[in-house]
Amino acid sequence: MADNLKKRVLQSTAIILGGDGLANVIRLIGNLILTRLLVPEMFGLMAIANVVIMALAMFSDIGVGMFVIRSTRALDPEFLNTAWTLKVLRGFVLWGITLVVAKPAALIYNEPLLLWMIPLIGIGFVFDGFQSMAMILFKKELKMGRLIIMNLAARICGLVCMVVLAYIYRNVWALVIGGLVAALVNLVWSFFLDRNIVHKFVWDKSVASEIFHYGKWIFLSTSMMFLATQADRLLLGKLFPLALLGIYSIALNISQVPKNLVSKVSQNIIFPVISMYAHLPRSALRHKILQKRKLLLVPLALLVAVLTGFGDLIINVLYDNRYVEAGWMLPLLALGMWPLLLYSTIDRCLYVVGNPKHPAVGNALKFIYMVTCLPLAYFLTGKLGAVLVVAFNDLPVYVAINYGLRKKELSGIQQDIWSTGILLLFLVLFICLRYALGIGLPGYAAFHGSIPDM
Repeated sequence: MADNLKKRVLQSTAIILGGDGLANVIRLIGNLILTRLLVPEMFGLMAIANVVIMALAMFSDIGVGMFVIRSTRALDPEFLNTAWTLKVLRGFVLWGITLVVAKPAALIYNEPLLLWMIPLIGIGFVFDGFQSMAMILFKKELKMGRLIIMNLAARICGLVCMVVLAYIYRNVWALVIGGLVAALVNLVWSFFLDRNIVHKFVWDKSVASEIFHYGKWIFLSTSMMFLATQADRLLLGKLFPLALLGIYSIALNISQVPKNLVSKVSQNIIFPVISMYAHLPRSALRHKILQKRKLLLVPLALLVAVLTGFGDLIINVLYDNRYVEAGWMLPLLALGMWPLLLYSTIDRCLYVVGNPKHPAVGNALKFIYMVTCLPLAYFLTGKLGAVLVVAFNDLPVYVAINYGLRKKELSGIQQDIWSTGILLLFLVLFICLRYALGIGLPGYAAFHGSIPDM
């Protein structure tokens, strides 16, 4: 049994890593094409609209998927259809809210297009709500292959639509409609994953009550997470010119490649596996978690070091001169990802043992840090100070989560220390290499308006 589980974990992890690698390649290709067809202001506008959409999604998350994954009743049709019914209702409610918040958002940011963009993007909530529960069951059983293929196909369809529309019309609607096409492909495909699952509207009060009871901390945690993780775009949308916000979004998206990778592994592998071992004594559970975690930390340290050490050169190679400022932003933002990567490889333990309050507290502290330090840094030191504040905004979350892990006897702080040492070693080597090549510190030249040639 243990050998079979280990084999499934390794296979699923390899599939996720391969799928995420392909997804990043597709995203990068699309990004390179679209940045040549559209002006930076359009990416800034899309960033603002996505913040509003993300706010609604995270302020309404009650953890239906997580509840189904950890439940022993997941194959019970009444249980499963009640969960699906809740998903559908949530999708319609969220879309209705987009109709209400679109006008205030357009007025706050003085961008009339948001009045139409936000409700149109919000249709994606309805598509997501109707998605088959087979997607959640496949994650529970670590059957990731078909899910990865589905997501890649949806991403490609959406990207093709974006590129074609951007080439013809050269406006922001290409990005909006392409995103909806991807969501629609995911919806339709999800019902072909497992045709034995019959979906129908069911309402079991006891199941709904269990989900809401479990989801109250998930709701609080994701709400705080939104405020913490999106505060930069909410505030910078007012502080930065729209073009600079678009450039910042490009740098941020590249810097988040390690984060997106860890997020997928955490949600689709770490959480289901830890749920299977939740019955073990804490010492045995901690041993199993740390044993698997150490395999992730060294590759992540190398990836962060590469993005930090050579981020400006990456921007120089991939983008035109309009995006030169992303060259100094990317190294800072990439280095700042490290605390997030450390806690993201272990924080799911707190959800499994029924103690998700520490992530919620951490994100609340992060939000307070952002709303106080970001405007102050911008007014005192300009855009450099603002980006520095954003780069290291995960430190409060790291402290709170590690406090919670220590209380639950699940701490991995020693692993954090030695893996951080490895990251610093990589960085020293890369910086020495840069000086040997005569190109100086990462991002220095880009900050002054140019990027060095190799």
